[in-house]
Amino acid sequence: MSSYRRARIAALPLLCIAAAPALAQEAQDEPSILVIGQKDAPISIDPRGLSVSLGDEQFAGINAQNVEDLMKYAPDFFVRKRYAGDSNGVPGFRGTHSMQSARSLVMVDGFVVSNFLGNSFAFAPKWGVVGPGEVEQFDIVYGPYSARYNGNSMGGIVNITTRSPEKTEAFATVQGLAEPYDQYGTHATYWGWSGEAGLGWRQKDGPWSARISGRHFRNDGQPMSWYGLTPATGAAGTVVTGAVLDKGQAIPNAPGTASNPIFAAQSPAATTQDQAKLRIGYDGASGVTGELLVAYWHNLDAQYAPDCYLRDAAGNKVCEGRVTTLGRTWTASGARWSRTVRDEVLAGGKIAAPIGPDVTAKLNVSTYQVARSDGFTSASWVAGSTNGAGTLARQGPTGWYTGEFSLDAKTGPFDLAAGASTNLYQTDLTNFAVPNWRGDAGRAFSSRTFGKTRLLAGWAEGRLRADALVFTLGARFESWRAFDGGLGRIGTSGQPVTNRYAARSDTAFDPKFSVEWHGGATSVQLSLAEATRFPTVGELFQGSLNGDGSFNPNSFDPNLKPERSRDANLLVAHDFGRVKLTGSAFWQRVNDTIFSFVGFNQNGITTSNYKNIDVTRQVGLELIAEARDVGVRGLDLDANLAWIDSKTIRNDSAPAAEGVQFPRIPRWRLNANLRYQVTPRVLASIGMRYATRPNTDLFGLQRGDTFGYTSELFALDAKVNWKMTDNFRLSAGVDNITNDRAWVYHPYPQRSFLVEAGWTL
Repeated sequence: MSSYRRARIAALPLLCIAAAPALAQEAQDEPSILVIGQKDAPISIDPRGLSVSLGDEQFAGINAQNVEDLMKYAPDFFVRKRYAGDSNGVPGFRGTHSMQSARSLVMVDGFVVSNFLGNSFAFAPKWGVVGPGEVEQFDIVYGPYSARYNGNSMGGIVNITTRSPEKTEAFATVQGLAEPYDQYGTHATYWGWSGEAGLGWRQKDGPWSARISGRHFRNDGQPMSWYGLTPATGAAGTVVTGAVLDKGQAIPNAPGTASNPIFAAQSPAATTQDQAKLRIGYDGASGVTGELLVAYWHNLDAQYAPDCYLRDAAGNKVCEGRVTTLGRTWTASGARWSRTVRDEVLAGGKIAAPIGPDVTAKLNVSTYQVARSDGFTSASWVAGSTNGAGTLARQGPTGWYTGEFSLDAKTGPFDLAAGASTNLYQTDLTNFAVPNWRGDAGRAFSSRTFGKTRLLAGWAEGRLRADALVFTLGARFESWRAFDGGLGRIGTSGQPVTNRYAARSDTAFDPKFSVEWHGGATSVQLSLAEATRFPTVGELFQGSLNGDGSFNPNSFDPNLKPERSRDANLLVAHDFGRVKLTGSAFWQRVNDTIFSFVGFNQNGITTSNYKNIDVTRQVGLELIAEARDVGVRGLDLDANLAWIDSKTIRNDSAPAAEGVQFPRIPRWRLNANLRYQVTPRVLASIGMRYATRPNTDLFGLQRGDTFGYTSELFALDAKVNWKMTDNFRLSAGVDNITNDRAWVYHPYPQRSFLVEAGWTL
C-alpha cells in the first residue's frame, strides 16, 4: 500500500471526530438538484450527482410488463431486457457496459437485491421480487458520489420503494401480452399474461401497517440465439433444405462472405414466475420506525422446443447430424433442450430510533438466499426429445448477507452521517452428469466451483450549509477479503479432488466531495469522488478444467486487482416555471477495469477470461428537459439527450484495444416520454428510445446489425390509459411500433402489445 493511501486511511478518524458535533439529517431532506423530482415524495437515496425520482406521473405513460420497465425513459439509462420475464436484465448507467452488472447497486426498500456473485448478464439484479403494481417510486443516482454506498455504486444506484398502506386498501391487475416475431426461419406469435394483487392494512390510530401481495407471470419470449452449421469433410449426409444465410454476419476483412448457415433457433423461453411478499411497518409516536420485508420468488425457464429449419426430402424435421445442403456437407449440432428451476427468498428488517436531540440511530440487515437453483440441459437434440443423457448444474448454498448501522443528526447549519456496514457473498455450484436430463436420479459428480467474499466498511460525511452554498465532505474505508474458494474435479483415481485458491485481502480509502449553490431558479452542483469495486466471487473463482479433466491454472487470474475510479460530475439546472432544464457533464477514469476478453493473462498466455484493463475513461454530456403543460394544458414531456465518449486508454494485455470506444456503449442516447391528459380520465402517451450503434467487441472490429452484434436501437412506444371509474382502469399499449429489429448480441423484442385492467379499493 502506498504512503499516500496509508495517509488517507489515517485521516478517516480525524474526519469523523471533526464532524462529530453534528451528525447529518436524512438524505431526502437535501436541497440537492433532482431531475424529474417528485413534488410529494422525497428521494430515498442520497442525491449526489445526477439524481432522478420517478413516480405515478411517469409510470402512467409506460407499458410495464415487468418492474424494470418503469425506468425505460430515464436519462442516459437502459436495462438490457430481451423479452418479458427476462431474468438477465442488467442496468446500464451512462458508459457502463451491459455486462458490468457489478457496477450497479440495486435495492428494494433499502434491501440489497444486486447479485454480486459475478459480473455479467447472468448476475442481474433480482427484479422479480417486485411486481410493477406495488411500486411507489423508482430513485436513480448516477455515480459513486456518496460515502454511504460501497464501490459497486461506481455505475449508479437504484432503489425501488414499494407502497406503504395509508388505510385498508387492495389492488388487482391483469395483463395480456403478445409479440408477433419474424426472424430467419422463425415465424410465430408469442403470448403471455400476468395477474397481480395485494391487500394493505393500517392500524387506526396505531403504529402498525401491513401489506401482502403476489404475482403470477407466464410468458413465451422469442428465441435468444441461433445455431449455425459447421463444415464437415468426408461422405455426404442427409440432403436437406431450409438453411438460412445471413449476409450481415460477414467474416471480417473478407467482403462477400457470410458466417455458417443457420439451421435452428434456440427454443423460446417459456417463463413462469410466482412472487409472494409480506411487508410489515411500524411508525410509533415516539419517533421509532421499523420495517420487515419477506419476499419469495419462483422462476421456471423451460426451453423444450428448438425451432429446427432443416427438412429432408420427405419433409421431416432434421435437428442434428451430418447433412448436405448449399453444395457441401455440414454438421448440425447444438440445439439442446433445457429447464432451469429457481426458488429464492429475500428477508430484511430495519429500525430507526431517536437517541437524543436531533440524533437518530438506524440498523438495516437483510439476506438474499437462492434456496434452489437447478439447471438441466440435454446432451443433444435427440437426447432432449427422448429424455436421454444430459447435465445438471446445482447451486447451494448461494446468496448474500448485508448489514449496516448508522447515526444521523443535525445541529444548526452542520450535518453529519456516519456508519459501518458489512456484506458476505457466497456461491457453491456443482455440475453433474445425469442419465436422464429431466431429473437428478443417478447423477454423477463432474466438477464444483465455490468461494466467498466479505466486505467491512466504515464511512462518514460532514455537511455545512452556508446561505446559498452547501459543502459536503465524506470518506469511506473498506476492508475486503476473498476466501474459501476452490475448484473440484474428478482426479486420476476416479475420486473427487479439490484445488483450493489462496485467500486474498485488500483495502480502500475513497474520499467524496460536493459543493452546491442554490440561487433562486438556478442551481449548480459539483461532485467529486473516488470509488473501489472489488472482484466478485465469480470473477475470482472462475477457474476451469482442461479437456483431460485436470485443473487449468491459466483459466483464472488469482491476482485480479480491484477497479478503482475517479469521478466528477457538474450539474447546472434552471427552472423556467413550466420547463426545467438540467445540463450535466461527467468524467470517470477507472484503473484496472475488470473485463472478460481475449488477451494475455498473469502467465503471459493468451486466454479469454476476466483480466484487468489498465485504464479506461468515459466523459459525457447530458441535457434533460422536464416540461409541464407545454403549449396545451395537460401536455407533459420528459426528454433527455446524452453524448458519451468511453474509451480504453491503456491495455498492456491487448494493446489493439487502446483508443477504441468501449464495447456496447453508444455515442448518443435519447429517451423521451410525451404524455397528454386528453380528458380528466384519459391519458395518452408516446415514448421513444434511441441509441446509436456501438462496438460489439473491445477492439472495435465487430459492428453489425444482426444476431451476434450490438446494433442501433430505435423504438417508438404508445399507450392509452382510461380511468373508467375512480377504482377501475383499462389501458392498452404498443412497444416498438415501427418493428425495429435491434440486437444486444441477442434480439430485443419486435413489435409487442400489452393490454391491462387494474382495480383499486
